[in-house]
Amino acid sequence: MSVIPFDQREGYIWFDGQLVPWADAKLHVLSHGLHYASCVFEGERAYGGQIFKSTEHSERFRRSAELLDFAIPYSVEELDAAKALTVAKNGFRNCYVRPVAWRGSEMMAVAAQNSTIHVAIAVWDWPSMFDVEQKMKGIRLDIAEYRRPDPKTAPSHSKAAGLYMICTISKHKAEKKGYADALMLDWQGRVAECTGANVFFAKGGALHTPIADCFLDGITRRTVIDLAKRRGIEVIERRIMPEELASFDECFICGTGAEVTPVSEIGPHRFTPAAVSRAMLEDYTAEVQPKAKAA
Repeated sequence: MSVIPFDQREGYIWFDGQLVPWADAKLHVLSHGLHYASCVFEGERAYGGQIFKSTEHSERFRRSAELLDFAIPYSVEELDAAKALTVAKNGFRNCYVRPVAWRGSEMMAVAAQNSTIHVAIAVWDWPSMFDVEQKMKGIRLDIAEYRRPDPKTAPSHSKAAGLYMICTISKHKAEKKGYADALMLDWQGRVAECTGANVFFAKGGALHTPIADCFLDGITRRTVIDLAKRRGIEVIERRIMPEELASFDECFICGTGAEVTPVSEIGPHRFTPAAVSRAMLEDYTAEVQPKAKAA
């Protein structure tokens, strides 16, 4: 199946305050965000034409920029409205939503305090894969060589473009070996996350997940924790060492793209997706569906 390159698609992109034809949403090759990674973004999803937790994403988008020492020139409310407008203008019901902000081309050096901050929002069709039985087969994960950095060395709580460089490398290596993704450890060798999703483990009816101090405390992660607590499932956020992996019964990852996806294998460790994974998958599926408005 051929994939249309993203610069050759049809539709509209919200760019610096206005909708423009897809092909006209361009930046200069000497943009600071390209050379020095002064760029932040969000990954969101619309279901039935409604963006799931849009405001939480807009708030994090602005916080991410602040951590990179620049301010997004739009309020949370303006960003929410712009995203909704872009989804509607492109006529999508189920789609991915990508806000991105970056420093422009006024300055080309490490310091770029006077660069213009540009903001764009693009959306593209991305149907959700909520076939529970297919997902319950589980995916296979490699164990990455690169580790999430010490939070004293990088703005770990920003969804910053530069932090994803080692994720791309790790996912490429995993896919070359036949895996779907890779589990990353942190700078001290403890379990952290996957290249673009958080991870949960089940044992004895409880969920265990790494403390999110050197990687993003994902919005989907927080949603899963809330859903588990509603079910009365205990959620334990703690340090998890790689040698513990063999002791867990189930494992799943979660994120905007992954939604809730059970895992059957991490390197030499095997898991059997079962009741807890199914419950979280089904609960998340129900949670993201647009709620009918009361009459």
